Amino acid sequence: MNKAVALKYKAYEENAPKVLAKGKGELARKIIEKAKLYDVPLFQNETLADMLLNVEVGEEIPPKMYKAVVDVFIWLYKLEEKAQLSE
Repeated sequence: MNKAVALKYKAYEENAPKVLAKGKGELARKIIEKAKLYDVPLFQNETLADMLLNVEVGEEIPPKMYKAVVDVFIWLYKLEEKAQLSE
């Protein structure tokens, strides 16, 4: 079954990343489609997705998930850095 969780984080405005959208099945497919439409990078980690599905939309992720989510943001930063170098 497809699963998707969209996160948002404004470093100087929020304490921690928040769940922007989440879903399974058809809803997950729509979240993924929307991400692709706007060129939002997709990070796949089923265990993390399962944990994040337990966080309500609009809520900050709990501290116990910080390390796992930091790894996602590091991946994203490196991806963006690599894209800038190839321009």
